[in-house]
Amino acid sequence: MAPQALTVPKNRILASREATLFKELLTLYETRQLKKGIKAADAILKKYPEHGETICMKGLIMTHQGKRDEGIELVKKGMRLDITSHIVWHVFGLIQKGEKKYEEALKSYTQALKFDKDNMNILRDAASLQAQLRLYDGLIESRHILLRLRPQVRGNWVALAVAYHLSGNLTEAENVLTKYESILKNIPAHDVETSETVLYHVQVLELLGESEKALQFLESNASDDVIVDKTALREYRARLLSKTGQTDAAESAWLALIHQNPEYHEYYRGYMSTKDIDLATVTDADRARALDLLKDLSSQLPKATAPRRIALDVASGPEFVALARSYVISALTKGVPSLFTDLKSLYGDKEKRKAIEEIVEIFRQEQAQPPAGPSSSEQDPTVYLWTLYFLAQHHSFLGNHQLAVQLIDLAIEHTPTLPELYTARGRVLKRAGDPWGAARAVDDARLLDGQDRFLNTKCAKYRLRAGTIDEAMDIFGLFTKKDAASPGADLEDMQSLLYLNEAGDAYARIGNLGMALKKYAAVQKVFDEMYDDQFDFHGYSMRKFNLNIYMSMIAWADKLRTHPGYIAAALGASRIAVRVHDDPSLATRVNEIDGSLSAAEKKAKAKAKRAAEKVKEAAKQATSASGNEDKGLEPPLPKDEDPDGSKLLASPDALERAAKFLHPLVVSDTKNVDVWITVYDVAVRRRKYLQALKALNHARAIDPEHAELHVRLVDYRLRLSSLEEPLPPPAGLLVVSCSSDLIPDGTSLETYNSNFLQRHSTSPTAILAASRVYRAMKSPQDVVDSTLFALFNPDVRPDVQTYYDALEFVQSVNSPRVYEFRQKCQATFPLSTLFLVPDELAKVRSKGVVGDLTAHDAEKEEADADKPGLSQ
Repeated sequence: MAPQALTVPKNRILASREATLFKELLTLYETRQLKKGIKAADAILKKYPEHGETICMKGLIMTHQGKRDEGIELVKKGMRLDITSHIVWHVFGLIQKGEKKYEEALKSYTQALKFDKDNMNILRDAASLQAQLRLYDGLIESRHILLRLRPQVRGNWVALAVAYHLSGNLTEAENVLTKYESILKNIPAHDVETSETVLYHVQVLELLGESEKALQFLESNASDDVIVDKTALREYRARLLSKTGQTDAAESAWLALIHQNPEYHEYYRGYMSTKDIDLATVTDADRARALDLLKDLSSQLPKATAPRRIALDVASGPEFVALARSYVISALTKGVPSLFTDLKSLYGDKEKRKAIEEIVEIFRQEQAQPPAGPSSSEQDPTVYLWTLYFLAQHHSFLGNHQLAVQLIDLAIEHTPTLPELYTARGRVLKRAGDPWGAARAVDDARLLDGQDRFLNTKCAKYRLRAGTIDEAMDIFGLFTKKDAASPGADLEDMQSLLYLNEAGDAYARIGNLGMALKKYAAVQKVFDEMYDDQFDFHGYSMRKFNLNIYMSMIAWADKLRTHPGYIAAALGASRIAVRVHDDPSLATRVNEIDGSLSAAEKKAKAKAKRAAEKVKEAAKQATSASGNEDKGLEPPLPKDEDPDGSKLLASPDALERAAKFLHPLVVSDTKNVDVWITVYDVAVRRRKYLQALKALNHARAIDPEHAELHVRLVDYRLRLSSLEEPLPPPAGLLVVSCSSDLIPDGTSLETYNSNFLQRHSTSPTAILAASRVYRAMKSPQDVVDSTLFALFNPDVRPDVQTYYDALEFVQSVNSPRVYEFRQKCQATFPLSTLFLVPDELAKVRSKGVVGDLTAHDAEKEEADADKPGLSQ
């Protein structure tokens, strides 16, 4: 082999003094002594101004000092001067990694490894990038090289096992762990790293289906000196004993866990499995035996509610009534506010729902009667209060909103100082279709305890739903930073999904589609940042041996964008993109809304600007004094050039951005039919007919009778039949051949729509869908109207949101029967304010929610000043 000096480019060779100084430069960067690092780089460049590696290192340090543009230019210059240096490529990879360009960063690291294939730092960084990008084959290769280079480092062994596990090769993962454990020596007692490795090895064996081997391995390491996490040890042992058929030992293990944590339902399921009872699907033959076991556990754990609550899921008939009476009356007597939430899952069974109502109603009547005898003074008046509270929630859930309001008003009359009653009233009015009354009710709850963040947050959310965005911001501003540009900006920095989604929906309802898109885009950014945040844990978890938690994090990150918050934002943004595509005037129309900054927000924004200038000046002085403040590699936040979202709304690639927003949901194969319908809406407008067809098939597999799917199936047929030119092969041939599976070619759309309506004549969503289909087929207006007015047939189950959507549809098609439809809706929903004409609605909105916050609070406090016991 030729001497290394002959293979090194001349412009990279440094004299002895400068070579030593360059090594010192690398150390100074690692220890973040940035000012000294710049001096060292300048000293080298003074003699060797074309030394590419030094130029790159200086640029890297400058990016950490906040001089990002200058630093990146230096890095690029250094690359041009010495493109075969691994340091140059490593530096460029660090810059790209800081910009979250993980694919490009990995390419840079790959280039660096071509010139220094055994560099440990580059290999570790490359492995983290491969894990982040889920490139598991490359990850295995990187981990193999690291293990070969440093077999004495324990983390390299487990990291290779994890790489095999992530790639799905559990057998090789188990082989690596076995080899690793065979060479361990002098293990200290209570070693957390060893404990985590043992538990991880057990998990791998369990996933392989080798439960017997996993149990033996666990038992051989079950001493106090090896496994530190005793709860995990007991859970693994109980589960493995059950899987290996050791019934008696498994029963004892599950019982020990139940006594340790008697409220964890999973332990009861494990215990029942040892008796061959599946609590999820209890048969009539096992029902009595399961109830006996639960009663026995309840007698052993008299303070535990879990066995008594599980018994309600299992029991039926008279047995259920007896158990429910005991459970419900005990909770009402204790005053448990969450009782209805606890029992709501039972309401899918009509018999159980009816029994609960009868139990509580009889108990209410007993409480309402004046007690007689010497024990009359012992009656607790709050029991009657909580009974009314439960019944109000019960009837609201069933849609009996008027009765629910009457009950909650009785409760408020009984005890006017309990915030839960007002929030319940707000919830009832919201479901009844009165968002402004609901906001006022929750505001009354807030004023009973002004320092309760839950009540303030609830109040602000209800104000957003009522469309009073300024007033909602005033409430949010009570707890956000005073020096923030606005309360909304601070909540966005805190990644508040509740605020972002509710604000986006609020702006969309009042017609400010640009601001709605900005809020939904902020949600997308939150989830992107959450996904990026896992990057640092790829290396950290291997160093700290947090193996089981790491595997859980990977599974969580892979499903991150199936979170309801992301789904809601993706659907909201995509629907706006579809609306603007169908009606481009929405992008240029001036929206006369009251969603702009209020006077308070403008004042707060000016104050924040002054505060930000002071902070910036102080930081500048501190930086100039020390010269070592590390600003990191992340690019600075871009200036908001679109404060009102108008550019975002008018963007020509709105549908492409919507498709990108929906893509994570498509690849996750979600079971949410609304997602697939929205995917269809976006795809068909992008003329992606095959993708639209796949979306329809997914939606049909989930719910073939879904009302919105019915509309899309007809829409797809109409679009294909109106194409001026046939679709190009091969996709065109596939679309044509598969489309007949959606609606048979021999079936007319009129017959198809009529049959659908007959099958769902009592469903309001189906009636509205059929009306929209008639409109799409250009049927006469009287046909559309007569179909839509079937909503008021006595056998139709009324739903306030569907009827409100129907009203908007009637208005959009300029039906002559709009007023009649509105009047019928108002009669159907007497508590609702959604169907009022604009003048009447303005009067409702002026009753306090839209008014000045301070004036409203003062008015409320003055009205309640004489009430005894009012919390200020």
